[in-house]
Amino acid sequence: MTGTGDEPFIAAVKPLVDAMGGEMIPPDEAGAEDVVLAWEGVDVVAVRLPQLADSLDHILAAMERRRGRPLADLDRKAKQEVVRVLEARGAFAVRHGVETVASALGVSRFTVYNYLNREKGD
Repeated sequence: MTGTGDEPFIAAVKPLVDAMGGEMIPPDEAGAEDVVLAWEGVDVVAVRLPQLADSLDHILAAMERRRGRPLADLDRKAKQEVVRVLEARGAFAVRHGVETVASALGVSRFTVYNYLNREKGD
């Protein structure tokens, strides 16, 4: 991106950018929607954030990687936990969020709604 002293900063923020599904770009290529990060008063890197729908796909893929298998292969209790985590992260505010999650879990939209409506502790 910029000078050689910036690499530790870029390396430090890269895991966060990757987890969000963002893209790191040179600050002089940043658009109005990008976030420019500065270090010691110098613009070092810009972060291009993903669209919300792309973020949901990225979150689902990350959950699969962490669990080591497709979300559709999880048992009912684990699927309910996935839905709770996704709800806390705002996944169902995204257009077609319920459908996207239902497809990833291998269940119907109705089942996802049931998971959302279940009382905690069940």
